[in-house]
Amino acid sequence: MRIVGTLAALLATWLIVLPREPLLAQTLTQGSLEGRVSGSAGPLGGATVRLDGTGYLGTTDSTGRYRLVDLPAGTYAVTVMAEGYVPRRDTVPVSALEVARLDLTLAPRIQRLKDVSVTGAANDLKSAARLPDVRGGEVFAGKKTEVVRLDSLDVNTVQNVARQVLGRVPGLTVSETEGQGFPSNGIGFRGLNPTQSIEINVRQNGYNIAADPYGYPEAYFIPPAEAVERVELVRGASSLGYGSQFGGMVNYVLRDGVEGSRPVLRSRVTGASFNTYDGFADVAGGTSRVTYYGFAQYRGSDGWRPNSDGRQVSAFGRVRWRAGDRFRVGLEYTLFRNRIHMPGGLTDEAFGRDPRTSYRTRNWLGSPWNLLALTGQYLLSPNASITTTVWGSLSQRYLVWRNEDGGAGALDAIDPATQSFVPREVEREKFTNLTAESRLAYSFPLLGRTGTLAAGIRAFTGRMHRQEGGPGSTGSDFDLALYGGPYEKDVSFYNTNVSAHVEQLVRLGELTVTPGIRIEYLHSAASGYTDTTFTPLTRNRTFALPGLAAQLRTSATSELYGSVARSYRPIDYSSLTPFASVSRIDPKLADPSGYSSDLGWRGRVPDSAVAFDVSLFQIHYGKRIGLVSGTDPDGTPYTLRTNVGTSVHRGIETYVELHALPLLGASPRWGALSVFDAFAYTDAKYTDGEFVGNRVEYAPRLVNRTGVTYARGGFSGTLQLSSVGQAFGDANNTVASADANVGVIPAYHVLDLSTRLRLTRRYQLSAGANNLADAAYFTRRTDEYPGPGIIPSPGRSFYLSAGATF
Repeated sequence: MRIVGTLAALLATWLIVLPREPLLAQTLTQGSLEGRVSGSAGPLGGATVRLDGTGYLGTTDSTGRYRLVDLPAGTYAVTVMAEGYVPRRDTVPVSALEVARLDLTLAPRIQRLKDVSVTGAANDLKSAARLPDVRGGEVFAGKKTEVVRLDSLDVNTVQNVARQVLGRVPGLTVSETEGQGFPSNGIGFRGLNPTQSIEINVRQNGYNIAADPYGYPEAYFIPPAEAVERVELVRGASSLGYGSQFGGMVNYVLRDGVEGSRPVLRSRVTGASFNTYDGFADVAGGTSRVTYYGFAQYRGSDGWRPNSDGRQVSAFGRVRWRAGDRFRVGLEYTLFRNRIHMPGGLTDEAFGRDPRTSYRTRNWLGSPWNLLALTGQYLLSPNASITTTVWGSLSQRYLVWRNEDGGAGALDAIDPATQSFVPREVEREKFTNLTAESRLAYSFPLLGRTGTLAAGIRAFTGRMHRQEGGPGSTGSDFDLALYGGPYEKDVSFYNTNVSAHVEQLVRLGELTVTPGIRIEYLHSAASGYTDTTFTPLTRNRTFALPGLAAQLRTSATSELYGSVARSYRPIDYSSLTPFASVSRIDPKLADPSGYSSDLGWRGRVPDSAVAFDVSLFQIHYGKRIGLVSGTDPDGTPYTLRTNVGTSVHRGIETYVELHALPLLGASPRWGALSVFDAFAYTDAKYTDGEFVGNRVEYAPRLVNRTGVTYARGGFSGTLQLSSVGQAFGDANNTVASADANVGVIPAYHVLDLSTRLRLTRRYQLSAGANNLADAAYFTRRTDEYPGPGIIPSPGRSFYLSAGATF
């Protein structure tokens, strides 16, 4: 109740201090643009709609419709391009909380030779765009941002292959554990741990979807890429607007309906290697004031390794209502259910002999997820708006397994003495949390230009109930019942967070400067019992996270940008409780903290089909948490969880994409050929503490993804090579050990092929191969779930998908 009271008081303060009359300044609150693109034969699918000079880009569906949302009010220059048609440009005004409409008809591009033939113009660049300077209560000017629009790419969206979906984002590392015991793959950037995306603020449609962003920031659910319109990433100074994580913010934006449109139904059926089946269907549409969107997906697979079969169901529904000229409200619900067989980890010897081996047959996991979100947008005046989202999660993770005792080499075999398997262990975790987040956008005259104030408040309360060490059955099925006693550990963890932030965008000619600050209060507590001498720890702390971002336009198509901001990573739940009788928690344990900085140049080469983004970065990650060993005066050994040292991550990231054929002067009739390269060099090392001079674990120096896309007529295909350098699985930088939990993670190279064929306006085929060269590699070692030991990445597989739109 105190959180709700605080939130209400802050909202009331905003309403009092904001002027009631509009100011004579450029409006920067949000509107939308929609319409239909037609050609000589009717509606034109696959056309690119771009707002010139911004990061907004869209693609028409099979009925020729497009929709661009969350646009700051203003007048836009719109460019529409489609293969085989003459590009067309027009302007359109967009008003706050209104839906502007622009329908365009493109003329075919025809070249007359000896015979008459229609030839295609090169496709527009499909590079990862950037976010606009301002969007509602969010400021992106000067920050390192990317937008990946999945409709414009040839990637394996059916199986959520992260190295393809986000392959054009420099520095991406992927923890490829989906199908090996995790429901989804994890991602990381800049040498930060990618396991379950724990260093990243993961969101869907703007709200958090991880278990607990403060105490257990693992993402067990990621929306199916088939339903995702675009992925937004903010890495530079992301802590100002979104929270504390060093790794930035990733937002999966789902598709939406269009007001006044008939229902559009899409369906796709996919078959793949290892008896994999995926069925997906969604529907989108709208009335004069209502839009709606929903999807349902089922996926089943026997898995690449024995004992890695899994089944999952996901679904989503959203309704948005424009209640009037000044108010919009929306409601959405996400459901996720799964059952995963976990094949366990391998020793180095077993992996070298056969990476498809499995020595675990009785390990199972389920992670049902439920998310409910209510959104509202209110226009206070033509110059000010408030957007509020309230969301909650009621989710779980439970498993039954033969745990890590004995390591990866311990066989799970029948005991000759008892003629049965050893009893398994049961674990249950329940996540319950509620969050309210409100953002203000306010524009006003400042130094002869328009200034933008973006402010926000956030209140969060969450509880995690963890039960471990339950005596399980000696069977092999998914049996979560207890046999012979209670859980060894039964602990509840609590987090309460209240935060506020403000950023002020100032325009000074071609220079834009945005100072800002975020204040966070965090309360953490624990209660319950364990099998150790357990004393619940309570933490109350307040953080000030100042930051600054700036950008300088160097030409009509390029700009310099830079930012610096403080970050911290809250002490997670695992650090609040000892895990063994000889394990202890430092009573002075502090939250890791530091800062992130970026400096770069991005844009397009004028009059050329070349896009680029080149930047330098540095992350100072202080007070990292780890284990150190010691001995009591009586000779008893122990381990202490404490702040072990500081790491510094420095590097360079580059992205280049070009259309080769126009540069070579080739005729458009040959189609379009584009090449991209996403490169990152990261030097991440410990600079003090026990591991000084050592490389940070899971931080490869080199990550490079390069690809080539060819498109002609209704066909397009992309061949991508992912190259990831060597990394270490532990801070000691162990090269080789009898313990498979630690050691080198060797460099690897993976080749992927994805193709699409548009048969008609309604029907489409997709096909491809993952890990085409069948490389044997792995991305993770672990001393616990879902191992222990090496978790192999999948080998070569093929898929074929048939889709239809009605």
